[in-house]
Amino acid sequence: MAFFQLQELTAEYLPAVVELDRVCFDGLWTIDGYRRELDSPNSDICTLIYFPEIDSPEEMPPLVMGISCMWAIVDEAHITVLGVHPDYRGQGWGQLLLYASLKLAYKRKLHRATLEVAPSNKAALSLYQKFGFREVGRRRGYYQKTGEDGLIFWRGGLQNAEFEKDLKLWEERVSVRLSK
Repeated sequence: MAFFQLQELTAEYLPAVVELDRVCFDGLWTIDGYRRELDSPNSDICTLIYFPEIDSPEEMPPLVMGISCMWAIVDEAHITVLGVHPDYRGQGWGQLLLYASLKLAYKRKLHRATLEVAPSNKAALSLYQKFGFREVGRRRGYYQKTGEDGLIFWRGGLQNAEFEKDLKLWEERVSVRLSK
C-alpha cells in the first residue's frame, strides 16, 4: 500500500529536494545550500515523502512532494522555504508542512515566526492567515526573477498557552483533511 511520511531531510533525499526546489521555486537553493542547512544546528528541514506501492509493476522510487525549512534565529523562527509539488497542491500538504515547522519552533522555545510571501501567491497567503500570520511589512523587489515585492508575515505568541491549544487544533484539522 502507498503511503506518505513527514520526516527530517536526510542526505539521501538531497537530489530529490533540489529537483522539487527547481519545480516549486525555479532553483532557489542549490544542493550545496541544502547541505549547509542539513549541517546547521539552527535549521530544521521537513520533507514530505510519497512512498508508492511496493510490488507495483512500475517499482517507482519514493517522491519528495513537499518541503519546509525553518531557521531558529535568537527567539524567532524564520520560515525560509515551504513548497508542495504542483501535482499535490490543494490537498492539505502545505498545512501539514507549516504545522510541522510551527511545532518545531514551539519545541525550540521560539517566541515568534516570520516569513516572506509574494502578494500574487493567493494560496500561500490564505494558508498563512489560517495559521494566524499577519502582514507587518513589505520588502520592495524581494523576488529577483519577477521583481515582485515580498510581504513580511509575522506570528507571535508561540510560547503562550493559547498557541499550544492552536497546535492541537491544527493537528486535528490537518489530520481530518488528509484522511479524506
